[in-house]
Amino acid sequence: MDDEKESLVDQALLLLEQKDYSGLRAFLGELMPADINEFFEELPEEKLIVLYRLLPKELAAEVFVEMDPDRQEYLIRAFSDAELKATLDELYYDDTADIIEEMPASVVKRILNTASPDMRKAVNELLKYPEDSAGSIMTTEFVRLKKNYTVQDSFDLIRHVGIDKETIYTCYVTDDKNHLIGFVTVKDLLLAPLQRLIEDIMTENVIAVNTLDDQEQIAMMFSKYDFIALPVVDNEERLVGIITVDDAIDVLQEETEEDFAKMAAITPNDTEYLKTPVTRIWFSRVPWLLLLMISATFTGIIISKFESALAALPILTAFIPMLMDTGGNSGSQASVTVIRGISLGQVEFSDTFRVLWKEIRVAVLCGITLGIAAFGKVMLVDHLMMGKDEVSWTVALVVSMTLFLTIFCAKMIGCSLPLLAKKIGFDPAVMASPFITTIVDAVSLVVYFVISRQLLGLT
Repeated sequence: MDDEKESLVDQALLLLEQKDYSGLRAFLGELMPADINEFFEELPEEKLIVLYRLLPKELAAEVFVEMDPDRQEYLIRAFSDAELKATLDELYYDDTADIIEEMPASVVKRILNTASPDMRKAVNELLKYPEDSAGSIMTTEFVRLKKNYTVQDSFDLIRHVGIDKETIYTCYVTDDKNHLIGFVTVKDLLLAPLQRLIEDIMTENVIAVNTLDDQEQIAMMFSKYDFIALPVVDNEERLVGIITVDDAIDVLQEETEEDFAKMAAITPNDTEYLKTPVTRIWFSRVPWLLLLMISATFTGIIISKFESALAALPILTAFIPMLMDTGGNSGSQASVTVIRGISLGQVEFSDTFRVLWKEIRVAVLCGITLGIAAFGKVMLVDHLMMGKDEVSWTVALVVSMTLFLTIFCAKMIGCSLPLLAKKIGFDPAVMASPFITTIVDAVSLVVYFVISRQLLGLT
């Protein structure tokens, strides 16, 4: 695939060098907007503006939306006012709002000065909604019908305004005060007689969301109901916009990337890895590392407190990494499973006891399995094969019992903390691997030394 992209770049640069602009325009016109953007990413910036100007107006706008903010800013600064206006006129309002959010103040000022009054008004309305809300990702460009329209009236309206709308496949029906009362699809219109009234064919049971609803929950609704578009209403049930499936997919991708970052103890970053400055990567990682380093001092305190036990039987030290790693992995398995369930809407805080009961049974089965395996490993490998006489069957029993209890505790902690975080308003992903591993490490050490004192008679 990389070779193919490199070949396309070479072919385009050759046409550009030969000044074969008609051939270059035809070459670019055969590609999809997303593919053209990938192709443009391989070009030096000074060539980008030349090739961009060769694209047909509508295709150019679609490619512009696909670009990363740095390239968008470069093009905006390179555009004349006429070129910028031509591009903005082809953009949907929600795409313009997204671009403005990523631009520096000087670029935003130029965009707003160049945009039409209608676009400025619509974009300002979209920008007033909180980040991550339905209002921030909706578009105000949709087809609005009235219940007393005929099918013929509706077709006439769609032909007149449809070219400027983000979707015409689902049309929403409102009353005189813009309250949402139903919807019809293009299929409904095509199959109905031309003189039939919209109120006779519309679906009245409409699922809608509020402008302030969380965008991640809304994106999950697209998966649940197989929507193409979803209406957005304000607190007075007036239709103010729609969310389309492509925006929902973008939200799911962003939320997934954000959760992965938090689960790895990294501050989320929207910029591509190779384009992110080293200092920004450092800044996104070091606070978490410092926090986890400080929290890990608890394990050091525990080890210091039981220093006499380790001095009396140093071989106990050899099993600490295995116990801590197994406990951390067990906790991570439970937390990731529960976090996934929360994100998919399968698990709520009210399901806490059901989750705990399920994880208790899983913990017992895993604990017994790994405990038996650990006992066999300690006796076979450490005692017999490595010839360590200080590794007795009681030491093996201590390790096995500790492993069982560590796995049990880790599963309980791993499944309950994300649910608790969700309940108090934190992102459950924050309670993933790093924090849970640190807590479980401390628990495993305490359990290990307590059992060692009881069974081995250590002080």
